[in-house]
Amino acid sequence: MQDRYMAYVGSYSYNGKAKGITLYDVDVEKGTLTYRNEVEVENSSYLCVSASGKYLYSIADEGVVAFRILENGNLHRLNARKIKGMRGCHVTTDRNDEFLFVSGYHDGKETVLRLNEDGSIGGITDGIYHKGLGTVSERTFHPHISCAARTPEGRFVLVGDLGLDQVKIYHFDENQGTLNLVDAIRCELCSGPRQFMFTKDGRFLYLMYEDKNAIDVFRYTPGERVPDFERIQTITTIDPKHPGELTAAARIRLSPDEKESHLFCSNAGDNSVSVYRRDPDTGLLTQLCCLPTAGDYPKDVAVFPDGKHIAVINHASASITTFRVDYEKGLLVMNSRELPINEPNCCVITKVI
Repeated sequence: MQDRYMAYVGSYSYNGKAKGITLYDVDVEKGTLTYRNEVEVENSSYLCVSASGKYLYSIADEGVVAFRILENGNLHRLNARKIKGMRGCHVTTDRNDEFLFVSGYHDGKETVLRLNEDGSIGGITDGIYHKGLGTVSERTFHPHISCAARTPEGRFVLVGDLGLDQVKIYHFDENQGTLNLVDAIRCELCSGPRQFMFTKDGRFLYLMYEDKNAIDVFRYTPGERVPDFERIQTITTIDPKHPGELTAAARIRLSPDEKESHLFCSNAGDNSVSVYRRDPDTGLLTQLCCLPTAGDYPKDVAVFPDGKHIAVINHASASITTFRVDYEKGLLVMNSRELPINEPNCCVITKVI
C-alpha cells in the first residue's frame, strides 16, 4: 500500500474567506497539492505535527487547539486550551510529545502546557514573560517571542526573542514542566532572531534572523548546568549579488532525508527562496540558489517527503506555488499553477500513520 501524505495549511479567518486550516492531498511524485476540505479554527497562524505524527496542533484566537489525524488524513478535534495571554505565533512539541510550547509575539510570553497520552492538551505548567527594551522604535522596542524548542537531550528550552535580539536559554524541569533562566545567546543588535532548528542528530543549530537576513550555524554541546553554542558560520539568506531592499527572512526548513542534506529559507520583500546544501559532518551551508517564488510575501516553505519538491506559502498574494528543485543546476522549476487560499501562514506536510 502506497504511503499517504497530507498538507495542512493554517490561514487567517477573520474576513470569512477561510475557515482556518485547509487540507490538501499530496502527490509526492508530481509535487502537487489537491484541495480536500477545511476545518474551522479562528485565525490559525501556526501549525505543528506531533513527534509521533498522530496529532496536529494549531494556534488559534482562543489559545491552542489539538486534533487527531485520522487514517484518511482528515482531522478530528480533540480539545482546546487557553494560554492566559495574547494569541501565540508559534507552537511546537518536544521529541517525546510530553509538552507543548506556545510562543507569544505580541505579549512576549512563553507558555508551557502538558500533553495527555491521547494527544489532547492538558493544563498550563508554566508561563514566563520576557522583560526589557529592544532597539528599533515602533517595531522591536519590547519583547517579541518568535519561537521556542526543547534541546535534543531535553535538559533545556531555547526561547527566541525577536524584539530583544536574544535567544534565552532555560533549564527545563520535566517533572514540573517549569522554566528557569540560565543563559542566553546574545545576537547582534537589530538582527531579529526569528526561528531556529536543531538537526535530528542534535549536533547543530540553525538560527535565522529576520532583519539581518542571515543564518548562523552553531555547533551544539549539551551541558549539565549550561549548554555550549559555538558559532561556526554566518551565511546570507538572500542573493549576495542582488540584495533587495526591505527584505525579511521568513522561515527555514530542513529536507526530510536522513542526513537533512539541504536547507531552505523563504524571504519576504524580494519574494524569494534560497536553497542550501548542508554538510552533515560539519554542519556548514553552501548556497545553491536564491530565486523568485512567483508570489508575494512567502511566509513559509514546506518540503515534500521526497526532498525534490517544495510548496511556497505566499501570504500577501493569497496563494500556494509548488516547485521542483534541481539541486545540480541550482534551479527552482514551477510545476503547478498557483492555488488560491486566503492569507496562508504556515504549511506542514506529514505522512498519515
